[in-house]
Amino acid sequence: MIVAVLLGITLGFAAPDFAVELKPIGTGFVNLIKMMISPIIFCTIVLGVGSVRKAAKVGAVGGLALGYFLLMSTVALAIGLLVGNILEPGSGLHLTSEAAKVGQGQAEGASESTEEFLLGIIPTSMLSAFTEGEVLQTLLIALLVGFALQAMGKAGEPVLRGIGHMQRLVFRVLAMIMWAAPVGAFGAIAAVIGETGTDALRSLAVIMVGFYVTCLIFVVVVLGTILRLVAGVNLFLLLKYLAREFLLILSTSSSESALPRLIAKMEHAGVSKPVVGITVPTGYSFNLDGTAIYLTMASLFIAEAMGDPLSVGQQISLLLFMIVASKGAAGVTGAGLATLAGGLQSHRPELVDGVGLIVGIDRFMSEARALTNFAGNAVATVLVGTWTKEIDRDRMREVLHGRLPFDERTLLNDGHGHGPDDEIADGPAERVALAKQAAAGSDAADADGKATAKV
Repeated sequence: MIVAVLLGITLGFAAPDFAVELKPIGTGFVNLIKMMISPIIFCTIVLGVGSVRKAAKVGAVGGLALGYFLLMSTVALAIGLLVGNILEPGSGLHLTSEAAKVGQGQAEGASESTEEFLLGIIPTSMLSAFTEGEVLQTLLIALLVGFALQAMGKAGEPVLRGIGHMQRLVFRVLAMIMWAAPVGAFGAIAAVIGETGTDALRSLAVIMVGFYVTCLIFVVVVLGTILRLVAGVNLFLLLKYLAREFLLILSTSSSESALPRLIAKMEHAGVSKPVVGITVPTGYSFNLDGTAIYLTMASLFIAEAMGDPLSVGQQISLLLFMIVASKGAAGVTGAGLATLAGGLQSHRPELVDGVGLIVGIDRFMSEARALTNFAGNAVATVLVGTWTKEIDRDRMREVLHGRLPFDERTLLNDGHGHGPDDEIADGPAERVALAKQAAAGSDAADADGKATAKV
């Protein structure tokens, strides 16, 4: 992956025209990953919810997760406003007519009312959620099926076992797709460098660097402190454990490309299936901390660049509006820009033209958005698991210290894939325990045999 990204950057600068033509390679790889998201979310949530005896526990997980998402999104928006006021990155820039047209184009159809958003969660059919790739629609169907299987009791156990086998198959397919990750990363990064070059970076470096630093401070200081105080987990160990996923996001500029692997890795780290199955997919629509920081900083930048700075009252009003506008924004490339344009169209229409000012560097800012969103959802999963006491602390310690490695061949935490008889152990620790039990049983059998011989 690292070599592929470096080669892509080199090609982008050396032969930009040819590099732009490689864009379909990166797009194709991201589409392959997105193809797997709905079935993985469905299997994970159904298995998690269906195996829980009390429906109230699932409700508690969802309630805690949504409450936390709302709080952290507000904090992220406030931090974005604070840093934006300190840097004043938009002063000195001027809007051209071409940039204004781009901003208007981004705003068309981008705004969405709360009513439309809520009705959009309901799919037209049970299968359309899978064919359209809508995360929240898949989440709704999976929850309904999970609760139905929960109510069926023993009669639903064969279905749960079948979905368990289906999940194993889906993760196997995903593992096969991941072999193409370096190729996809090469095409994606080469196309971006070929398209933008360095002109946009030089002219708008202030807001870009400021945004990256703000995201870094938010992840390390805010999320790191909360994670340490609540769960007793070292943030840097967690980020190291998810290093491959961060590299994948950096190259594809999409946090959705790492969603299936985050689900698998969080389960492997000791967080229960219900918590992972509910928190991760929901977080990808409601816990977009990086997008929240981007929305407020970019809004201030545009207002200053257009010579119409926002007053304190307008900034607070905009913050409240963006709390709502940031919900439901998909974690895919360009979603932040569309949400920004839609939000300004609804709240401050006169500023929409200014969106064209940051189009040139949006893809590079999208990297930081995606990385921050992903880190925020990983931390949220651990926190919700801790609050609901649905986390194996000993296992997480072993995993984060590298003593229980993640199986990259199967992307599952149950040790399946080594042979047809490997239907028991969850990992090295469990296999050791089972081996001891087997040895104890063997000794008992020997003792019984000797006693029979004496008789």
